[in-house]
Parts: sequence; structure tokens; C-alpha cells
Amino acid sequence: MADYILEMRRITKEFPGVKALDDVNFKVERGSIHALVGENGAGKSTLMNVLSGWYPYGSYTGEIIYNGEECHFHKLKDSEEKGIVIIHQELALIPYMTIGENMFLGNERGKRFAINWDETHAEATKYLKIVGLSESSKTLIKDIGVGKQQMVEIAKALAKNAKLMILDEPTSSLNEEDSQALLDLLLEFKKQGMTSIIISHKLNEVSYVADDITVLRDGHTIETLTKGKDDFSEDRIIRGMVGRSIDDRFPKRHDVKVGEIALEVKNWTVYHPIYSDQKVVDDVSFHVRKGEVVGFSGLMGAGRTELAMSLFGHSYGTGISGQLFLNGKEVHLHSPRQAIDHGLAYVTEDRKGNGLILSNPIYVNTTLANLNGVSNRGVINFDKELAVAEEYRVKLGTKTPSVQQNVGNLSGGNQQKVLLAKWMYADPDILILDEPTRGIDVGAKYEIYCIINELVAEGKSVIMISSELPEVLGMSDRIYVLNEGRLVGEFTRDEASQEKIMACILATDTAAKE
Repeated sequence: MADYILEMRRITKEFPGVKALDDVNFKVERGSIHALVGENGAGKSTLMNVLSGWYPYGSYTGEIIYNGEECHFHKLKDSEEKGIVIIHQELALIPYMTIGENMFLGNERGKRFAINWDETHAEATKYLKIVGLSESSKTLIKDIGVGKQQMVEIAKALAKNAKLMILDEPTSSLNEEDSQALLDLLLEFKKQGMTSIIISHKLNEVSYVADDITVLRDGHTIETLTKGKDDFSEDRIIRGMVGRSIDDRFPKRHDVKVGEIALEVKNWTVYHPIYSDQKVVDDVSFHVRKGEVVGFSGLMGAGRTELAMSLFGHSYGTGISGQLFLNGKEVHLHSPRQAIDHGLAYVTEDRKGNGLILSNPIYVNTTLANLNGVSNRGVINFDKELAVAEEYRVKLGTKTPSVQQNVGNLSGGNQQKVLLAKWMYADPDILILDEPTRGIDVGAKYEIYCIINELVAEGKSVIMISSELPEVLGMSDRIYVLNEGRLVGEFTRDEASQEKIMACILATDTAAKE
């Protein structure tokens, strides 16, 4: 008979106008890794927020049975005291505090009014060693990479004596090497008796690490698949998530005519905004034609985002030099406003931090980049603003009861659609899409790919930065490869492959070391 550490029975959770969870049942075996998958808005994060006490007892209906007893969690501290620790997609670390300080923030070592710093750093060092980090516990968080920060979050969870660890999209910001290290760490914890719940849209990772996969769709439990008993293929999981098969992950483009060069960059060089002697983009030259999707590939830290932001009105960097041509004419863009006025748009990878105002409704966010389109003499026409937002809601298929809904209440995929709508309404000629599908499900990804195809069919140019090689290969007409700020390769769609791109990066790494 199975030994269940957790049972969630008939969980229902409602928000204004939305039933996020509807009679959901979820069971997790002790000492297993259980994956929770579904489209954006399916209810995965909501279910885990109910479990952790983020949504307190009384704000939902149903039962939580943990270690054989019914639990009523009114806050996060209540679930943590029972050994349930949740690690959210957005890391909750303070950059200018040390690793040790972050690990024991709210869980301090020492007496009531006196922190024992020796004990704090000794304990931190112990848990850092468990997760495979050799950094000093006195290192500032800002001085380590995202992959190591994710490991610090896991060490922080272990320091709380976690018995059940919940990880929400733990690899969404990691490169392949760091992602693999994290997954292998979870498997090692499993051998030691730890139970983990992982939410992820990366189905290859889910298949690799999970013992069981529960599929949610539209707030309902659809099915639970078990390794060794059920089909764990990506196609099978997708069928459960979206209710149908997706035969081709990347929609075909038909009859798109690639035209003249819309954007050309020559000898572009950018220095770090703080460490002004550190070159982050090094003499890069490239071009993009009308009706073309150009992909930029590279490992984390390659300089792709820095390049994109520096082109968008010098939004990043210092000591910027080089030439930028739009439709054959050299331009000098020294602010985002100037970039927008010249038909350039930058869709940031950080939709929550830099792309959207989460506390504002959809209609406000949709028109932000083109307020002139909904105003007269500086006065915004509210009815027109609502009509524009509704038009793009329908056009992009954004799931929301109303465009007056706050963006912060939407799922990640629907937030991404609002971010795209914001820039589409600005009617740019060239769109730079930085990680346009990060943290969203396969169904929403397909819809965004279709939007990209529609844009280039209209004659617009798209630059797509992505850490997912299959996405770059599936969507791009040409691919540029960056490594350590330098352009190290260019491939046509027919020439490109994962092996060639990685070989190009590794070859330049080897040459740099020699």
C-alpha cells in the first residue's frame, strides 16, 4: 500500500470572476519526486500556494492531509514548521546581503535580540556543501550567478528542515548545465528520503526526474501518470495538458517574402555600466531583413540581452560605440523614446520586473508604449483605451474575464500576451523579443509563435533571443551565435543544428583558453 506524505482533497479556490481550482485532488508518495504540469492558468501555482499557506485556510475549500493529519495553514510559517517549504519562480534573495544572511533571514540563529553570526555562517557552510556550492557564506548574492542563487534557495529550504520541498519553475532561468545539476541534486535528495514537488514547463526535464506526473487543466485534475506504468513521452504529457496533440511545435510560415535590410549594426561595442573597463559586447556586426526572424543563441552571460538593450536607446551599458542603420540610414538612439519613435521595440525577458505594471489593469499596460494613440492633447480617452485593449485581447487570445483585470492576476502566458500587445500597439517595424516564451506552457508557446509568424508576414522584422535551442532552430530564418560578447557564428535555417551551434561556442571557448 502506498505511503502518501500529502493528500489534497476537493480543493476549490476562487478569485473575483475566476474559479482557479475546481474540486482538485492531488496525492504525493513519500520519498518521491512528483511533477505538476499544465498550461498557464491551469492552477498549478495556486494549488501549491494553498498548500504552503500563502493562501490561508478559509480562503479555499477542501482538505489538506499531511503526514496523516488534517492541516490548517494560515501563513507560510505554519507550513514551514511542518517541513513544507516552497521555492518560488522569482527568487526571494536580497542582492546586497550575504549568502548566509539570506539563508537564515526570518530563521535567524542566536538569541532573541542577538544573532550568532558564527553559528549562522557555520550552518550556512554546512548546507552549501550539501547542495554542492563551494562559495563562502559571506559572499554577496549579487556576486554569484542565477544558477548558484537557485542552489542557495535550496540550501535555505534545507536549513528549515524541509521534508517536502516545492519548486516552482526552478530551471526557467538556468542554462542546460545548471538545470541538469539541479535535477541531479533532486534525485540525490530523493535517495535520502526527501519528497519533492516540481512545477515545470520543460517536459524533457519532467520526464527525466519525476516518478509521477499530475496534469491540471482549467483548474481541474485531469490525470496522474506513473513512471514505468504509463507513457511518459512529451507528446503524451502535452495531450493531457491541452486536450489534444500538437503535431508540430513550430508553425510553418508560408509565402513570406524576405525583403531589404531593415536593421544593420556595425562594430557595436558596449561596456559594463558599473565595471566600465569590462567589455560585454565586443565589436558585433549583424543585419536583419524585412519579413525575417533572426535568432540569437548563446550560453548565459553571452551578451545577448546586453546587446539588445544597448540597441534599444542605450538602455544598458556605457562607452557604447558602433553604427546603427535603420532602412539604410544611420541613426543615433540615445533613449527608449527615440528608439520607439524610430520603429524599434524591445520585449524584455523580465516581464514582471521591467515589462508590465502588475498592479495596473490590462488596458493600462496595453497602451503604455503608445499613449498618443489613445489620447488627445494629453488627455487619455478611457473608452478608446478599453476598446484597444479588448481588440488585442481577442487578437492574441488572452484569457481573462475583463481587460480591467489587474495584470498581476494573470498567468505567465497571459501576462506575456499583454506584454506583446503593448508593443504591437506601438506598431514597430522591428521587434526584439528577449526570451519571449520563458516560463510558459507549450500551448501558449505555440500561440506566440503564430503571432511572430503573423508579424513577419506583415513585413516586420523580428530578432528573437532564446536560451532554448529547439526554439531558435524551429523559428529562425538565420541564427547568430554569441559567446562572451563576441559574434562567433552565423547559420542559415538549413545549416543550423544544436550540435553545430554548441560546437561553435565550445570552439571559441577552447581558443580563448589557449
